[in-house]
Amino acid sequence: MARVNAKTEKPKDARGTLRRLLDYLMGRRTALAIILTLCLAGNILSLLGPKLAGTAIDAAAAGKGRVDFDLVYRCAWAMLICYLSSSAVTFAVNFSMMRIGRLTAQKLRADVFHKLLELPVSFFDQNQAGDIISRVSYDVDVVGTCISADLTQILTSLVTVTGSFIMMAVISPVLTAVTLVTIPMAIGYTRRMNRITKPLFSRRSAAYGAMNGFAEEKFSGLATIQSYAREEQTAGRFAAFNESAADAYYQATRTAKRMGPNVRFINELGLALIGMLGSLLYMRGHIGLDQISAFVLYSRKFSGPINEIANITGEIYSALAAAERVFHLLDTPGEPADLPEAEPLTEVEGDIALENIRFGYTPEQTILREVSLHAAPGQMVAIVGPTGAGKTSIINLLMRFYDFQEGRGTVDGRDMHSLIRSSLRRSYAMVLQDTWLFQGTVCENIAYGREGATREDVIAAAKAARIHGAIMQLPQGYDTVLYEDGGNISRGQKQLLTIARAMLYDAKMMILDEATSNVDTATERQIQTAMRELMARKTCVVIAHRLSTIQNADHILVIDQGRVAEQGRHRELMERRGLYYRLYAAQFE
Repeated sequence: MARVNAKTEKPKDARGTLRRLLDYLMGRRTALAIILTLCLAGNILSLLGPKLAGTAIDAAAAGKGRVDFDLVYRCAWAMLICYLSSSAVTFAVNFSMMRIGRLTAQKLRADVFHKLLELPVSFFDQNQAGDIISRVSYDVDVVGTCISADLTQILTSLVTVTGSFIMMAVISPVLTAVTLVTIPMAIGYTRRMNRITKPLFSRRSAAYGAMNGFAEEKFSGLATIQSYAREEQTAGRFAAFNESAADAYYQATRTAKRMGPNVRFINELGLALIGMLGSLLYMRGHIGLDQISAFVLYSRKFSGPINEIANITGEIYSALAAAERVFHLLDTPGEPADLPEAEPLTEVEGDIALENIRFGYTPEQTILREVSLHAAPGQMVAIVGPTGAGKTSIINLLMRFYDFQEGRGTVDGRDMHSLIRSSLRRSYAMVLQDTWLFQGTVCENIAYGREGATREDVIAAAKAARIHGAIMQLPQGYDTVLYEDGGNISRGQKQLLTIARAMLYDAKMMILDEATSNVDTATERQIQTAMRELMARKTCVVIAHRLSTIQNADHILVIDQGRVAEQGRHRELMERRGLYYRLYAAQFE
């Protein structure tokens, strides 16, 4: 799995990213066609203004007593109607594009979220949560804003520039040729600046992602930071990330903001040349006053959008850089597809076996070597060993969060890889050391894995997990809303709630990873008794550091440095006085 690089400053494929954004917009091609038609109509109405102004000026310049006031009034009213109508159409176009931008961002964010649900666990192991969240929220918002505002500006500007150029060419090809002198200068300068700004905006997006990742990591461990009095050091490190993000923002924005004034200067230079040459042509009788007036107004309309495009180029490339980060996530390979002949795991008996497994998270590092495990239906198999021995890696393989490089794994005699991955995972109930609760009622959290569970089912599971009494002491009992990750209850209560959830799930196979690590000894004994009854006829794989909790296990695997060092029942292992004996003795000295 390729790690998302949060510090890359290389220019991205702007053209390819733009094509992919257009693919999202093409889903609303009918609405876009209507908007484009309205945009064209609004600009045509706006382009009639200079022509009418030139006619009115020509009529007013006829001299005293010869002014055709009726024509001047008609032109003035026509100009008013054209500009009002153009403004109304522009308002409708802007409002419609805001809606399309919002819907496109909503679709893009939904695709990103669904993609995250499809990605393997390894992706989240290798990438900061803050950087991922930055892509879902900040980057998608930047893209949506660009579609809502900048795309409308570009459409309007293109129509205005094209229409103005045509009218200028009709009025005076000679003056139009002067305009063409400055256009290449503006275009060349804009393209040069674009090459400079693209990597700067990519760096800005990456810097914000890195800062968000650092902030998310530190806020999740705030209690540890405060307990070690590391607030100042943490603030100092954040200041470095913040300074990097602010510097990236400043460099990108400063460079982009230089474009507008410089392009405006080039256009104003062109306008000055038009005035000088137009005066000469007028004095020689080659052009009328109405033509000069109309031409100058059209030249303003021609150069104005070019200035505006130059001003928003920074925002456009910022949006493209953000979109590239989003598309990079969408292009991240998901979990390998199930084999074409894979079948669902049904009528589970609970016979689990691993044979001569060899596994490493990377090709260069082997974690497990020739590990074998067998849990017959209804048995409890415990996995113990020193920290870092590879115990959790075995759980990852059983759930197929990762796939091993060598060996064979079976469930009920069927190869794991011949089973549909989702059906295999649904066959397990899990209780992990790191509890996870969502913002919702206590009842909803317990019933999370079992659709259609009744209140009575939830209460029965809570009683079995010895948490019913604590729940009834909460303000609204089972209807008490938990804060995010259960912040308004104790760690032990959170652990008991996840145990109750697993009990209610009623799967044939259970995985318990330090399931009682956050409860006191008395409660732990109660849970063990209740779980022993509920785990009857269920296959259980237990990882435990408290060896007192697995003395009754049917089989114990002792893992050391990725290998099975010992295995057997508690009494047998104690009699051997090997690694298990030393681990057990160390806990009770």
